[in-house]
Amino acid sequence: MPEFDALRNDLLLRTARRERVERPPIWVMRQAGRYLPEYHEAKGENDFFACCRSPEIASTLTLQPIDRYDGLIDAAIIFSDILVIPQAMGMTVEMLDKKGPHFPDPLKSPTDGQYEQLMNRKVDVAQELDYVYQAITMTRHKLKGRVPLYGFCGAPWTLLCYMVEGGGSKLFVQVKTWIYRYPDQSKKLLQKIAELCVEYLALQVQAGAQIVQVFDSWAAELSPASFREFALPYLRHISKHLRHRLKELRLECVPMVIFAKGAWYALDDLCDSGYEVVGLDWLQDPAEAMRIANGRVVLQGNADPGVLYGDKDAITAVVQDMVQGFGGGKQGWIANLGHGVTPFVDPDNLRYFFEEIHRFAATETPSFTKV
Repeated sequence: MPEFDALRNDLLLRTARRERVERPPIWVMRQAGRYLPEYHEAKGENDFFACCRSPEIASTLTLQPIDRYDGLIDAAIIFSDILVIPQAMGMTVEMLDKKGPHFPDPLKSPTDGQYEQLMNRKVDVAQELDYVYQAITMTRHKLKGRVPLYGFCGAPWTLLCYMVEGGGSKLFVQVKTWIYRYPDQSKKLLQKIAELCVEYLALQVQAGAQIVQVFDSWAAELSPASFREFALPYLRHISKHLRHRLKELRLECVPMVIFAKGAWYALDDLCDSGYEVVGLDWLQDPAEAMRIANGRVVLQGNADPGVLYGDKDAITAVVQDMVQGFGGGKQGWIANLGHGVTPFVDPDNLRYFFEEIHRFAATETPSFTKV
């Protein structure tokens, strides 16, 4: 493992270990992205995945919010994408302007030929995704210990959705057809993806990631029963086997985060799924989530990203409710949005969001005054 500068701000890692802290740590999903003017300057004429595949560009983009919001946020997250795993498996993925990810040749059925190829292919994530590990190592060196660095991957269920639907979807007809018509074949593919996720995350830690997050972005498309059948077992596989793999590599275990967007019904199960941190979207009430978690895990979230389109009074009100709901934030909470930063957000509004969290969490017993 490379040698890095000592970490000067370990607030987030201490929080993830359920220690009592002086204030809640803060970062947000998609904090490196197209809402920042400097993102477009660094991206230049490169397409999205070209940026992901360039360690230098990915590292530069990762550091942009750390520089812009210096002293306000407590973690970086490597600039990459959850769909690099399907790419490593041999599928073509494009990022289309104003449309998002697109698979020109998605999986159609277990008998389409491509399914068998995917299941039989031996995927070398060390080689196929080496550019991610290079970007992580480069970023750790550039950070010089300022804040810890998140690595991440997509969850098996969410990756299956993209691989079958061919992109985002409103109805999820194809993936629902798969799990209800071909449940056994779906589970075999989910298991293969889970195994790749374990190795991918382990190699990210070896490269320098200090905490890792699993994104189950389409969890809301499953019923509680279907989530327990087609999502939860594979999330548990990742948390269990990542620990074993890190020990095999003689690496220290790092905190693991699960963010299952829309799976409010599964919070109790997720608290027992082997992750130290459970991310919440904005559909969950913080106080109720704290009650359900009951100290078993640290919670991360969960302001509505849409509030960043509002004015300062609206942002202040949301921050007040969030800090109060999470009990003031001195233990068991990582402040975040309930999903990623969305396009066209004013970066100064995000700065104000960060500043307000600092302000309301600054005292042991915050004073909450409605605006």
